[in-house]
Amino acid sequence: MSPTGSVIDQIPPEALLGDYPPPMAELAERMRRIVREAVPEALERVRTGWRIIGYDVPVGRSRTVFFAWIMPEPEHVHLGFPKGILLDDHRGLLSGNGITKQARWLTADVPDDIDADLFAEYTREAAVVSSLSQAERFARLLDREVAADARR
Repeated sequence: MSPTGSVIDQIPPEALLGDYPPPMAELAERMRRIVREAVPEALERVRTGWRIIGYDVPVGRSRTVFFAWIMPEPEHVHLGFPKGILLDDHRGLLSGNGITKQARWLTADVPDDIDADLFAEYTREAAVVSSLSQAERFARLLDREVAADARR
């Protein structure tokens, strides 16, 4: 249902992926498996306006929060996180810094770009971070800034 209460036409992820070259659709399918295994309680749905496969995680009894997306493109596929700025990216693998304020993503051009364990690690952390209260997220951001200052 949409925020206004009307039913949204749902399309299956496979239908969205059918619009992309087979190698990119296969990368996206691999990412789907990783997300579903990393966060089994995640709710998956195509967000047609953004042309993404979005993932929400239940929080409490009647609420969900958006924590990840898979965005296929003709030349690569992104696994993204709306609160990615709060993820522990000590390896420096997340893209998006200087492009977006909060979102960050991993990109794969070929199958070897996907490290399933690493992608799952980021995905699990994204689900946890997105489920935090605003105050908890703010505290996490402050902790990061203090740690970065200490390293300088």
